[in-house]
Amino acid sequence: MIGKLQRVPLREVWKYEALEFTPWLRDNIDVLNDVLDLFLSNAESEQSAGDFNVDLVAEDEAGNPVIIENQLEKSDHDHLGKLITYLTAINAKQAIWIVAYPRPEHVAAISWLNESSAASFYLLKVEAVKIGESLPAPLLTLIVGPSKVGREVGEIKEKLAEREVLRRRFWEALLERAKDRTKLHTNLTPGPSNWMGTGAGKAGLTYQYNIRQHDTMVLLYIDQGKDSYDQNKEVFDTFYASKDAIEADFGGTLEWERLDDRKSCRIMKTIDLGGYRDEDKWPEVHDAMIDAMIRLEKAIRPHIASL
Repeated sequence: MIGKLQRVPLREVWKYEALEFTPWLRDNIDVLNDVLDLFLSNAESEQSAGDFNVDLVAEDEAGNPVIIENQLEKSDHDHLGKLITYLTAINAKQAIWIVAYPRPEHVAAISWLNESSAASFYLLKVEAVKIGESLPAPLLTLIVGPSKVGREVGEIKEKLAEREVLRRRFWEALLERAKDRTKLHTNLTPGPSNWMGTGAGKAGLTYQYNIRQHDTMVLLYIDQGKDSYDQNKEVFDTFYASKDAIEADFGGTLEWERLDDRKSCRIMKTIDLGGYRDEDKWPEVHDAMIDAMIRLEKAIRPHIASL
C-alpha cells in the first residue's frame, strides 16, 4: 500500500517563526544542504547587522557568511528589502529566503538579482507534510536559485574577512606545530574554512579538525556520498559495537553522534580550551588538538582496517 502525502498548516508545526522555526532550522541546518548545492554549517541566530538582526547567519564550505531570512507567510517587499540590507551589512555573497508562499513578483525579483549582481540569492518554499498519522516533516522546495548565465569565470577575489584571516593563521600554526608529531594532515594547504580533513584509509571516512570561535573538535567524519545513509549508519554501528575498546585506546570518552536525522555520522572529541578567536591560547589549543587527533587515529585505525 502507498500512503497519501498530506499538507499540514505550518503554524501547527511551528507556531512562532522566531521562537520555534528559526531555532529548529539553526539546529537542523543540514536540511538546506539536501536542497541546495551548498555545505552550510555553524548557523547562528539573531546576528547583528547594523541596527537590525538577521534571522540566521551560517557559513558555507569556504567559511563565508550566508544570510538566511525566514518568513512563515507570503513573501513581501519588507523581507526582500531586509535580505538585501543584511547581505550588504555583513558583506555576504549568498542569501537564502525561506517563505511559505512565494509571490510571482518576488520569484521574478530574485531571478533578476541573480542575473544582475555578484551575489547569489535562493528563494525556497517551506511546507509541512505527513503520511497518515505520522509526525509532520519539513518539505523545502527550491523555487529559484542563482543563474550561471553571465557569471564571469575569473571573478576578482575580495579581501579576506577578519575571521578568514584568523582561521588561515590558526591552521598554519597548527600544521607547523603538528608536522613533527603526525603526518596525517601534512599535505594539506591551510585555508579560511572552519574545518580541515584528510582521508582515513577508507572511502567516505575522514579525520577532521574543526574550529569555532571558542572551542575546537577532532573527529572521524563518516559520509560515503550520495544515497549513503544506510551505509553510513552501518559503519557507525560497527564502530559503536567496539565503543569501550576504542575509548580505552583513546584514553577518554568520545562523543558518538549517529545523527539519525542526517546522512553523515561523527565520532568526536570537543576541546574546550579556546578557538580561533583566542589567539593567546593557540599553542595550548594546538597541542591538545594534535594529541587528541593522534590518539583518535590510533584508537580507530584497527577498526577501520577490519571494515
